[in-house]
Amino acid sequence: MIWGCFSADGTGSITRIHGTMNAIKYLDILKTNLFKSVDTLKLGQNWTFQQDNDPKHTAKIVKTWLTENNVNVLRWPSQSPDLNPIENLWTTLKKQVYSRHPRNIVELEMIVKEEWSKIPSTACRNLIENYKKRLNDVVKSKGFAIDY
Repeated sequence: MIWGCFSADGTGSITRIHGTMNAIKYLDILKTNLFKSVDTLKLGQNWTFQQDNDPKHTAKIVKTWLTENNVNVLRWPSQSPDLNPIENLWTTLKKQVYSRHPRNIVELEMIVKEEWSKIPSTACRNLIENYKKRLNDVVKSKGFAIDY
């Protein structure tokens, strides 16, 4: 399992998750990677963080840390992968990684990081710029899955 983030300007941090993910581990990932990515991507002060509504992401200790650190979190419905643009990047990443046929976990992690860094900023920007259309498509489909 991996955690990664991106903005319209490109990919941010990506990190391997060792062991079973829980709220404490997720919080550690945020503490280590979120603001580092904000700096790397030069987002400044006006940005919004999107995560899914996994119970680990909405745990009290995570919500408290996000609030204490003035992180503006996008509110959105549960079970809505069509509204999460990072899902598209995961698909792109998986195709690129599998095409390189990693032979072991160390090689897999190295290839994942290499391929993540190669995702063009134009791909990231397109996902963000097309977000409004995706929202409208989800509304038109009355919340059912859409093609994207």
